[in-house]
Amino acid sequence: MHENDLEAASEQPPARRLHLLALNPTDSVTEGFLPAAARLGLAVTLLTDQPEAHERALARRAAAGGPLPELTVTRCAVRDFREVVSHLAAQPRRPDAVFTNSDHLQTQAALAADFLGLPGKDWRAALRTKNKAELRRALAAAGADTVWSAELPAGHDPAALLAQDPPFPCVVKPREGVASEDVFLVAGPAELRRRCRETQDRRPGEALVVEEFLDGPVQTLETLGDGRTLHAFASFRTDISPPPHFIEERLVLLPEPPQPHTERVLAQLRALGVGFGACHTEYVVQGDRARLIEVNYRSIGDQCDLVLAELLGVPLFEHILRTHLGEPLPAALGARTGARARLEYITAHRAGRLVSAPAATAYRTGGVRLDYRPLRETGTERPLHHTNRDFLGVLRATGTDQHRIDRAVAEFLAAHRWEIAP
Repeated sequence: MHENDLEAASEQPPARRLHLLALNPTDSVTEGFLPAAARLGLAVTLLTDQPEAHERALARRAAAGGPLPELTVTRCAVRDFREVVSHLAAQPRRPDAVFTNSDHLQTQAALAADFLGLPGKDWRAALRTKNKAELRRALAAAGADTVWSAELPAGHDPAALLAQDPPFPCVVKPREGVASEDVFLVAGPAELRRRCRETQDRRPGEALVVEEFLDGPVQTLETLGDGRTLHAFASFRTDISPPPHFIEERLVLLPEPPQPHTERVLAQLRALGVGFGACHTEYVVQGDRARLIEVNYRSIGDQCDLVLAELLGVPLFEHILRTHLGEPLPAALGARTGARARLEYITAHRAGRLVSAPAATAYRTGGVRLDYRPLRETGTERPLHHTNRDFLGVLRATGTDQHRIDRAVAEFLAAHRWEIAP
């Protein structure tokens, strides 16, 4: 290299640095956001309380030949916003962006970004959506929607809830839980007390929420905003397991976000202060009404975001990261239309050891692309959680004809077995 070349290289500005907060590894981060950061030329510091798990996931990604950015994995107590702020403030060079796709870390990331004067979500909105009791209070106060709801502080006697005359059936859930874990439909007072006691024993120190049961078809709305523009770019129909649990069994991409429900959801999101970055909202359809179940202030997971980025032809992960770098979104995302998708989650229905299951496979049949990903290794033994942690694998089916997609899924499921030994 000539002397002039060395001087030019030394004068190049360093890559913009993204600090990404994470707990356990997820496909959204490993296969979505980190490759997007590489395409944007970002250097990434991954702050996590589980660095070894991320190192293993990244090694598998690298072995598969997937792109990864310049990356440093650093141990940090990311659940504590004070530790996150202290770590970031001590860096010799201020980060260019702070980001997380974790349900549990949105408030911490938002507070850290605000402390450093960086673009980010309003920490109040992040807290408001994570805390299910506060979400109900905020919607009612704004006149957006009122759902009967009561909060049971940690350690309190569930009998106190009965004095508030809850409508049965009702739903018991952790106030700040995720993924339908410890969410139950209860039919009467005795069952309400029992479910609350069981959950308190499993999750000491956590508050619970009891809510009116919102009956009806479940759908999602996927949004992307930069604080000024808010795009509603996709919607799924969600099929839920029979009560008393609420496990997602499949998601089917709708041709477009349906009306008038999309506008109803957007109005409620605005009332909550949501409008920056990605948001995944679940709601129940009751006539023309859209009744929110929960708001997850992050991108949709369980490989749905990977499917959307591919099908819609939109650089979804790059758009999300750009908002956190302070860049505006385009006025129109330019998403492709006509694509169809179904994600089928093969779920364990008993505890035990997974004895046999199909290997990863991808192929085309009858105009449909099928992509099966195992989510649990054969030989592993696990309890039953009644959440997406019970998923054994996910089958992604994409194409342009829903009937062909449904037929291809049925044929795949009929041709394969997942066996669990007690």
